[in-house]
Amino acid sequence: MERDPRRGSNITASISNLPESLLGDQPSPPPGGGGRAFPTMPGSEFARSIYADPARREVEQLIEELNDRRTREQALQGLSKLKEVPDVALLLWHTSGLMFMLLREITGVYHLMSTPNLTQEVSNRVCNTITLFQCIASHLETRKPFIRASMPLYLYPFIGTENKDKPHEYLRLSSLGALGALVKGHPPNRDEVDPEIIHFLLESQRFENIYVPLNVPAHVLQVATFIVERILTTDEGLNYCCNFGDRFYVVTHVLGKMTDKLLEEPSARLLKLIIKCFLILSKGPRDSEGLRCCIPKSLTHPNVINLLSGDLDAMRGLQQLLKNVSNGHQVHVSPTGELVGYLIDG
Repeated sequence: MERDPRRGSNITASISNLPESLLGDQPSPPPGGGGRAFPTMPGSEFARSIYADPARREVEQLIEELNDRRTREQALQGLSKLKEVPDVALLLWHTSGLMFMLLREITGVYHLMSTPNLTQEVSNRVCNTITLFQCIASHLETRKPFIRASMPLYLYPFIGTENKDKPHEYLRLSSLGALGALVKGHPPNRDEVDPEIIHFLLESQRFENIYVPLNVPAHVLQVATFIVERILTTDEGLNYCCNFGDRFYVVTHVLGKMTDKLLEEPSARLLKLIIKCFLILSKGPRDSEGLRCCIPKSLTHPNVINLLSGDLDAMRGLQQLLKNVSNGHQVHVSPTGELVGYLIDG
């Protein structure tokens, strides 16, 4: 999503707001930067299960290979492919020195972010590292320690980059994926978002980093919009965006610009997320008058509406949105509201 033009460089601001854990004097990790791949709960059921599963033994072996700089890149690649192994996040998080080493991998490329010197090889290596962050962010037992250690802050410089080439774009998408994993629900309550995670994203005052340039591919905008939608589903997130006019304007302005872009680059998934965001905002503390002025005409364009063909839930969501913002007034979206209703009811 688009960045507020009144703000300065996102990369500089992001780096200046990072925790000081890697910026000051720190104890040196073991040679090579990693630690022994063994959880800090010896004798536990988790520890015993590691040795009972060949896939987990492979994970442990790859973590050991991170200690050797000669095999580290290959080990990062191998671990990123094994992120679905059950409880691998616990092993990654509890291995002594491993998080320090992964942070060194990430912060080691900051100086390349404002230059054209970031190669695809270096980008792939860091993306593999971020994939391990995503694995930790996805696990119910490691995601809270992950945010309490402020680990997501180290990903913001990649999201805020102005560069649009592939190496930078892959880093942006990987970082958004890790944040998306934080806000994604888990069974049996997939729609629920952990309030502590939302509070962290808002309290860090870097919520605006989720906004990305609009001229990036639709799948990148989808991930960014998904994160915004999950934030808006909570009372704290909705109030954060609605209680101040500038925040409300930025969110609705960017959602409108993304809707306009759908006329050139159609994406049903992105449209559904945009409708969800607008629908949540229409039920927020701001009156419908403010939102009605922000609803883009493109949202009622036939080519955009056709993207929802066959999806009755999405069509009903659009119909409800148009009803909410009209609030008894005659606005330019009303005729299309009738069209949507006709398409739903047949």
